[in-house]
Amino acid sequence: MRALLPPEVVVVESYGDVPDARPFPGEEEALARAVEQRRREYVTVRHCARQALAELGLPPVAILSGEHREPLWPAGVLGSITHCDGYRAAALARQGAVASVGIDAEPHAPLPEGVFGVIARPEEHAEQARWAAERPEVCFDRVLFSAKESVYKAWFPLARRWLGFEDATVRFAPENGTFTVELHRSGPEVGGVPLTTMTGRWAVRDGLILTSVVIPAAG
Repeated sequence: MRALLPPEVVVVESYGDVPDARPFPGEEEALARAVEQRRREYVTVRHCARQALAELGLPPVAILSGEHREPLWPAGVLGSITHCDGYRAAALARQGAVASVGIDAEPHAPLPEGVFGVIARPEEHAEQARWAAERPEVCFDRVLFSAKESVYKAWFPLARRWLGFEDATVRFAPENGTFTVELHRSGPEVGGVPLTTMTGRWAVRDGLILTSVVIPAAG
């Protein structure tokens, strides 16, 4: 993931759970009914986030969740977290370095039956067919899903409202591992300019799909 983000964004990754990681006071509440796997993911990804805070020169703190399950960062910090089987990551930056960041990781495998039809817009169906023919070794249906997850994670802290799968069109450039996003819902302003597009990066490595979106700081 570090390779998909600019240097002003600090990334800490883990390919397994950290045995001695423990939840901070306040975090335990969110784990009261969690199964063991969910508990390990929650604790390890927050351990990664606290390591990223340390790289930014900031002390470790509890990272609680908001009403929409978004991570609540300390003052002056923004970021994004993700986890899937065998992978956890946190990407953090100081406010002002970027406007927002979203990251996502997924297993490199086709989406379950019927899911692509739910997440894809009509124009994305055509693009999916083209990439499936040209790059059959890549599960572009799951790459699309991951990209839209990153889009939402970058959008929400600025807009504070829902963005559906149908509210964004993602177009990939497989030759350089980038994608562009066209938003179909009125968004927040960044530096006085309405947010109507985004750009992102993607990669498939070690059985994982990794995606990121960075919204530059105003100016």
